[in-house]
Order: sequence, then C-alpha cells, then structure tokens
Amino acid sequence: MNRLLNSAARPLLAGSRTLRPASTIPSLTSIRYSSSHESESFADFSKRYTAFFENAEDLFELQRGLNNCFAYDLVPGVDVIEAALRASRRLDTYSTAVRILEGLKEKVENKKQYELYLQELKSVREELGIDTKEELYAGH
Repeated sequence: MNRLLNSAARPLLAGSRTLRPASTIPSLTSIRYSSSHESESFADFSKRYTAFFENAEDLFELQRGLNNCFAYDLVPGVDVIEAALRASRRLDTYSTAVRILEGLKEKVENKKQYELYLQELKSVREELGIDTKEELYAGH
C-alpha cells in the first residue's frame, strides 16, 4: 500500500521541485488600483438608465438593469421608474412591474416619499394597468 501511494505522489513531488525565478512572481506592491473615474451626476444617471430601459430587449436585460440601477446609493428618479415600468409592460412581465414598485418602496427613506412617487406615477400606472402589491392584496 505504501509503495502505491509513493508512486502516485512521485509526479506531484517532481513538479513541486521546479522553482520559478523571482522576476516572474508578481509583486504585491506592483498592483495599482485606479479610482480616477469621474463621478456621475444624478441627471446623467437618470438619462443613462432611462435610455437603458427604453432599449431593453428582453426580461434578462431588464432585470439586470434594475439590479444595477437599484444597487446605487440613491433613489432613481420618476423618469427612470417610468421607463422601467414601460419596459416591463412592453416585455409583457407584469410581475416585474409590481416588483419595481416594491423595490422603490424599499429604497425610499419613508412612506411619505413612496406615496409621492406613486402620486407622480399615477397616470402611467393607470395607463399601463399596474397595481402596487398592497392594492393587489387589499382584500386579503
């Protein structure tokens, strides 16, 4: 048994004996991190995501954009939410439209802000036939 283990380990041990020259080993001090990216204004952010949602071609792309958009430390503007809601209805995914409103509810600081967003989006929601989760389950 011992001879079998030694013969199996021999190729592994032989490979470990070869040493690489120090010049080919990457130095930790040679790694540089860049933070030279310009900060994006809220208007640029809104314009970028509004255009993204207007051009979303499938559910995966829409959901990827929503994940990225909601990952920022800010609440998307009404125009971005409207574009996302229109994209979800255009792609025939009602549940995503409802989830956009749920995400918005979690993202805002308080209930009053959420109600202001719903008030601003009322005509769009009526046009597209989108209810909030609370409206859907009001009788339960």
